Amino acid sequence: MIYLLLILAVLVAFAVMVYNGLIALRNKADEAWSDIDTQLKRRYDLIPNLVETVKGYATHEAQTFEKVVQARSAAMNAQGVQAKEQAENMLTGALKSIFALAENYPELKANENFTNLQNTLKEIEEHIQLSRRYYNATVRDFNTKLQVFPNNIIAGPMGFKAKDFFQADEKDRENVQVSFKEEAPATPAPAAPAAPATPIEPAAPTTPVTPPEAPSEPS
Repeated sequence: MIYLLLILAVLVAFAVMVYNGLIALRNKADEAWSDIDTQLKRRYDLIPNLVETVKGYATHEAQTFEKVVQARSAAMNAQGVQAKEQAENMLTGALKSIFALAENYPELKANENFTNLQNTLKEIEEHIQLSRRYYNATVRDFNTKLQVFPNNIIAGPMGFKAKDFFQADEKDRENVQVSFKEEAPATPAPAAPAAPATPIEPAAPTTPVTPPEAPSEPS
């Protein structure tokens, strides 16, 4: 009887240890997702100002602006990691079209407000990438602890479920960070130095030829 109680106590202690460990990792992942959500909200708040600034120079591009507004609304209303991931990738593509449009308007590219918005968006994108990597690392740790034996036997009945990774396309996000720079004029290549002229040697002096003396007549 005592041995059974000892075994039961060990099992309970192990279950408590697994439970507490999973709770800690789940809370860590939730906190990491909250940080992503904060950065995404900063992005949403920036977009209306960006659209209005570009609209002031390209009023006839209504279709492009409408796509950006719709993508922003879809991203804000998306629920769950997978739905958020798809909506965010669509929004990233829409923002790329805004910056591609700006290439055709030199005055817009030189606008101070537009430049400030562009730099702020670049900063936000960098924070999103860092937050996403941290979140995915915590999800990996949580899912691993959840799935290994014998934790998987205990975690299921306790209501723990694996979390989804947030797989935003980093390449597309980098393409959003457009940098407008004036191209420097091409520097003409230096001309090749002319070959030195070959000096002309002075002609050798000509030795005067003395004509032969005429033979003397016999006397």
